[in-house]
Amino acid sequence: MQRVNEPHPLFGGALSAILPHGAVDVSKMREIPDNQEAFVHNRTDQSLIVELVEYQDHVSDQDAARYHFEDIAGNNAATQPGAQEVTEVVALPKSSVSLSACSSAWALTGTQYVSKYNETARNLVRLHLGVFRLPQFGTDVLVTFNDPQSICPASSSSPAAVGPDAEPWTVEDFQHLLQSLTLHNPGLFG
Repeated sequence: MQRVNEPHPLFGGALSAILPHGAVDVSKMREIPDNQEAFVHNRTDQSLIVELVEYQDHVSDQDAARYHFEDIAGNNAATQPGAQEVTEVVALPKSSVSLSACSSAWALTGTQYVSKYNETARNLVRLHLGVFRLPQFGTDVLVTFNDPQSICPASSSSPAAVGPDAEPWTVEDFQHLLQSLTLHNPGLFG
């Protein structure tokens, strides 16, 4: 576990970011795709994912966050009416982010009803999504903060609900990660 406020290397050190307290590297527990770095809170069911995806040149910058949110909803089987909602999309000023190579950066907040491991039980998850557009590398960098709001008792996540002594991650922790995301080696993008 990394000390708080110390940059954590991502993708072999090609990127780095300051992770919130208690972040546990999921790759130490199970295999994850090469284009992802995933972390879970050590006491809650919260998770963070940094993901490199193909730049979608047919999607305008202002629509990119919504496009990726809807793609995540499809992967989460949250496409039926009422299963997802976008509540806010804002541009992140380039002066507020360390990833200076991005052409634009966006933050989205929304909710999705999702199940884990193909369960029928659905949990209400607030999803915070940061999108950094890097057209020169053919890449969008996505940073996703999954923050469960309501856990179905039948869900396998139910035992992981926040205990009285757990200190969950906050939106401020997520914003700090977005602001601190830094590119060290553009060779990451090929």
